[in-house]
Amino acid sequence: MSDTTIRELTGQAAIAAMFARTKAEGRGAFLPFAMIGYPNLAESIDAIEAMSKLGADGFEIGVPFSDPLADGPVIQHASQTALANGVTIEVGLEAIRELRRRGVTQPMLFFTYINPLLSYGPDRFAQDLIDAGGDGLICPDLPPEESHLFDGLAARGLALVFFAAPTSTDARIDLVAHKATGFLYVVSVTGTTGARRELPTDLADYAARLRARTSLPLVMGFGISTPEQAVQVSKLMDGFIVASALIRVAPDGVAAVAKLAGEIRAAL
Repeated sequence: MSDTTIRELTGQAAIAAMFARTKAEGRGAFLPFAMIGYPNLAESIDAIEAMSKLGADGFEIGVPFSDPLADGPVIQHASQTALANGVTIEVGLEAIRELRRRGVTQPMLFFTYINPLLSYGPDRFAQDLIDAGGDGLICPDLPPEESHLFDGLAARGLALVFFAAPTSTDARIDLVAHKATGFLYVVSVTGTTGARRELPTDLADYAARLRARTSLPLVMGFGISTPEQAVQVSKLMDGFIVASALIRVAPDGVAAVAKLAGEIRAAL
């Protein structure tokens, strides 16, 4: 018998239920990002547990890679620290398992780059992810044309998330929307991740363009750092991810991460 928390719904079903609940509450889903192993392994896990108790709706569980092309300097630094702390795919999976043991029930999506996953073995990863209690995968450098490599995720009911950017053509949006399950990750700006003082002014038009081409939930990331921005995005999207802003305060301790996450959640 598994020692993880028993959940009624897992994988794509758990993610769909999350969006149904937040939609009924008239708000977007709050999905914090945490880098496993930053500033150290214990605190990264404790911070996720703390945010789960403050009403976070789901989590993006980051596992480091040596060349994180989509990430800005804050997450790059966290990734290098986590690598130095010995974090691997196996450690990331065990972190999810530990969080389930602690009673965290929210959906958790594994975030990493394709090279470590290919080394680990895609089908082995899919099985180990569901065994650990994970619900899906976000892999920023996995082209949708290569989604077949991870057919094992869908076979086990897990989500595979792809990205749409402001520069995406209609044909590209159609492709990623066709391949994605769970939700579509909406990149708010061109460039890498990182907290920004202001969000783009054309978010409403951007959201409308995407909704015209897919019925998938839309989750925006890249640049959301304050409660005010979270409220702004929550009115247009089905969910949002906060990453760099939370990573930036992580060295100040679990309480600092929980404080910021709590302020963002309360604003909704």
